[in-house]
Amino acid sequence: MPTPIIRRAGPADAEALSQIGAETFTETFAHLYPPEDLADFLPYAYGLGRTRSDLADPAKAHWLVEAEGRAVGYALAGPCDLPHPEVTPDCGELKRLYLLKAFQGGGAGRQLLEEALAWLQDQGRQGLWIGVWSENHGAQRLYGRLGFEKVGEYGFPVGKTLDREFILRRTAAASA
Repeated sequence: MPTPIIRRAGPADAEALSQIGAETFTETFAHLYPPEDLADFLPYAYGLGRTRSDLADPAKAHWLVEAEGRAVGYALAGPCDLPHPEVTPDCGELKRLYLLKAFQGGGAGRQLLEEALAWLQDQGRQGLWIGVWSENHGAQRLYGRLGFEKVGEYGFPVGKTLDREFILRRTAAASA
């Protein structure tokens, strides 16, 4: 398998980001939802308009993971909007990080994560946050090794389904 390449995404990557976003979410989570919930959620979360808006926002950054001439993963980071009373405008959030299953386990995910978190810190974000599905134990262990701690929970809507999500935070002191 060729080594994936990670690069910052720009406006010309909107279609690829929308496509890989919907593809990775579906591959990872489709089995959890009724088809109508997934059909409602995917255009909202990964539609081209939303992706273009995110790409145009200077406070956000996207990365693409490419291999074999196509997108196989991505990440999105920016200001934190998780529902927690200690979130301030100075907080940063890793909003999304996904790789197709065939490309997991080779180090690209860890590199993508490190790049996104470094970008957030370079932006002067005071405290880094991540929302993670309560049943994604592997991601929780990884984030724990990186100094993130659970500080709350919230309901994440996918159509009419409400997922239990954990809110994780790493303070500036923990990342030093």
